[in-house]
Amino acid sequence: MTDHRPIGVFDSGVGGLTVLAALREVLPNESLLYLGDTARVPYGNKGADTIQRYARGAVRFLVERDVKAVVVACNTASAYALPGIADEWEIPIIGVIEPVANAAVASSRSGHIGVIGTRATVRSGAYVRAIERAGQTHIVPLQQPCPLFVPLAEEGWTQGPIVEAVASEYLSAFQGSAIDTLILGCTHYPLLKVTITQTLQRLMGRSVEVLDSATATAAYVQEALRRQKALRQTESNASVVYFVTDEPQRFADTGAPYLNEPLEHVEHIDLVT
Repeated sequence: MTDHRPIGVFDSGVGGLTVLAALREVLPNESLLYLGDTARVPYGNKGADTIQRYARGAVRFLVERDVKAVVVACNTASAYALPGIADEWEIPIIGVIEPVANAAVASSRSGHIGVIGTRATVRSGAYVRAIERAGQTHIVPLQQPCPLFVPLAEEGWTQGPIVEAVASEYLSAFQGSAIDTLILGCTHYPLLKVTITQTLQRLMGRSVEVLDSATATAAYVQEALRRQKALRQTESNASVVYFVTDEPQRFADTGAPYLNEPLEHVEHIDLVT
């Protein structure tokens, strides 16, 4: 059996392209529809009701285009909206928190895990609950909000003295801690991964494994579709189409480094929420 319908991917901006890139690597036969709600990025500074409304509208947009699964490639939306949305549709609605939390618990030798994310994601406690579900009930993860990382990524500022200064300010919260694993709890953050990793090693005086949600989520999606016998068996006519709610050209320019190639087929749309 095979299902030729595309997979939908949704994020508040360009950050979800890290997940899309991982999906393309793990599932090269699959067509993908990407929706970036660029008119309203970032979600991380908004209230829970607003996040839920925005996410529900984005998922509805993708479902109406006959996708076979939706990946909510936004940690904030996964934290606040996924439980309610997942029950509203018959297709899999998959978030990014559970997969990387499971990977972090499996990776950490000490059980001491750090999490960085938007203010909303950290405030939600979603990673604490996910790590507890994964088996580390005796460990409370050390969390740190890093709100400026999203606009830096959206502007394409990933390295240099300004980014390093911001990273040092945020990551100093982990100095002297026992963490051996750090979760990048926002899909924008992998573009800053080199700076984050180097800054953390300098502050800690030792290496810390830095995990992002993209690879873990892609593997989770692959397994979910395999269980449903919905994997596409041929790569003929596999495609990627991008929808954004504001400034398609800016999205294409900013998003190109995420995929190391030009972004084509970027279409402007309006979301009704």
